[in-house]
Amino acid sequence: MQWTDEAVVLAAKRHGETSAILDVMTREHGRYLGLVRGGASTRMRPLLQPGNSVRVTWRARLEEHLGAFGVEGLHLRAGALLGASHAVYAVTHLSALARLLPERDPHERIYHALDVTLGHLDDPQFAAALVVRFELQMLAELGFGLDLARCAATGRSSGLAFVSPKSGRAVSAEAGESWRDRLLPLPAFLREEASAAPSLAELLQGFALTQFFLCRHVFEPRGLAVSDARQSFIAAVTKTLPSAA
Repeated sequence: MQWTDEAVVLAAKRHGETSAILDVMTREHGRYLGLVRGGASTRMRPLLQPGNSVRVTWRARLEEHLGAFGVEGLHLRAGALLGASHAVYAVTHLSALARLLPERDPHERIYHALDVTLGHLDDPQFAAALVVRFELQMLAELGFGLDLARCAATGRSSGLAFVSPKSGRAVSAEAGESWRDRLLPLPAFLREEASAAPSLAELLQGFALTQFFLCRHVFEPRGLAVSDARQSFIAAVTKTLPSAA
């Protein structure tokens, strides 16, 4: 069996003396693992760094086998990102999230979101907004998507200001005013009508929103904690933006 696809490198682990087990998110085939012969060599190691975009050819005698990857570099962005701490933390965090997806199950939206986010890590403000959206997409792919399009109480799409921690649905400012202490803020950049760049305060609201639901539905059921990479990414972005943007 054989196929070829574009992919983003999520992780590579040394296997034996000269090879590596490569973990990638592919465009059409989902998350896949495979053996890269010679993957531990000085020539191949830079190619297999998390965050790089590559073209992989997977071959195996039977579909259920681990299989072997042939790897060709497409966009080797990992080296260029080393100079920005927020970018390094983002790659670590995004890769760890993507590895929570089951293997060999297509997730084309996740591949696209991951590729777009990695391509914009040079702008901390824009990157932070994309990371929040990626986390929302991960929640949806794992079966816990939030409904941020219409108010849970009125059905209207305008004036949305909160999210119910129970239902994960948006609530308008008018309908939620009496319950605002029990609701989560919905930052403007996550509303469909929003167009302006998010402020630091809005970004922090976005991260608080996704963290609440990631902890409840993803991390805690798996016995995981919020990663240091995520916290460090938020801290690094915070340092680059004015507190009242």
